[in-house]
Amino acid sequence: MKFDVFCEIQRAFPWKDGADEASLFREIIAQAQAAEAAGFETWWQVEHHGSPQFSYSSAPEVVLTAIAMSTSTLRVGHAGVLAPFRINAPLRVAERAATLDLLSGGRFELGLAKSGGKEWETFGVDPDKARDEVREAFRMIPRIWTEPEFSWEGEDYRVPPREVTPKPLQKPHPRLWQTCGSPESFHMAGELGVGALGTTLLSPVAFLGQMLREHDRGLAACREPAGKVVNAQKGCFTFVHVAESRAQAIANGAAWSALWYVNTAPVVFKVPRRVWYDMIKAGLHPNSARDTAALQKLDPHEVEIQADDPPVVQVLKRMAQGQEISFEEAHEVLEPLDSVVIGDPDHCIERLRGYQAIGADRVMCLMQFGSIPHEAVLRSFELAGRLVAPAFAA
Repeated sequence: MKFDVFCEIQRAFPWKDGADEASLFREIIAQAQAAEAAGFETWWQVEHHGSPQFSYSSAPEVVLTAIAMSTSTLRVGHAGVLAPFRINAPLRVAERAATLDLLSGGRFELGLAKSGGKEWETFGVDPDKARDEVREAFRMIPRIWTEPEFSWEGEDYRVPPREVTPKPLQKPHPRLWQTCGSPESFHMAGELGVGALGTTLLSPVAFLGQMLREHDRGLAACREPAGKVVNAQKGCFTFVHVAESRAQAIANGAAWSALWYVNTAPVVFKVPRRVWYDMIKAGLHPNSARDTAALQKLDPHEVEIQADDPPVVQVLKRMAQGQEISFEEAHEVLEPLDSVVIGDPDHCIERLRGYQAIGADRVMCLMQFGSIPHEAVLRSFELAGRLVAPAFAA
């Protein structure tokens, strides 16, 4: 099982100690260099727009280029390009990706995502067409990369015959992935012959294992891969913070930052908090409700605590109500969850065994999130590379 990095470029408000946007990006470059030194394989950058309370990664290709030019072995992945045509036209995706592959010396990985919520509203995406547009983009991009002249005649996207340059350095082309959050998307990734990148967001590891099996079923049904080669790999996103001790992990605020992340995400994805919390309560992935609830408005009354709420949902609701949650309480409520990897090295190894057991080929470690201090993030990379990853090297 390989270890990757997943990055949102975050800083929980309010910013402190004279921090600004420029310093945040400098920290990201330093963390990427630390990830390379620690032996991580791929740095995955996400794409979000118009959500400063959650992410400053609105130009991921620029950030990935800076990281590629500041490292020598770390692979750089976009997970994923928001693929509805109104956000990113397939021809432009292929051009930018090929350029980045050349600049990185053939270290680029491309993932596509359907997105939702604020991004759809910002760019005027038709929700009924989004999934089909992602599928169509997967069919186009490998052809743009490999054919001397490309043309396309689709219902909503047309390209006259054109010589598209540059071509990627990797042959036949960079690996393809799909960011997945529902059974349908995992199955679709398999049918297309592309890798699956899944997320947990506090859902049990066993639930994510069920989603990976959907990818397997899709791969079994794959008759016409989107790319020239099939990528059967599976990546799993989760919160990861490795500290010298449990006490240090608490002091770094990693569990509190994970709760902050989960509570901030529904604002971006436009999923009502009631639906969000109910999905977590049921042990499901909150994004599974994204399609049907995408355009509903948030209701502040949806954070009222119910008698049957598990401890983690109670704390999330209290945080949403503006109550102060201590680092200690946050850690105690997340520590029992098998999907969260926060603690000393031995605890993190134990948690990561669960991802290995469900067949994850790589763990996409979210290590810079919420308000974790930059120095603690750098230390987490070092400890993960030296004490955690070797346990999975075989």
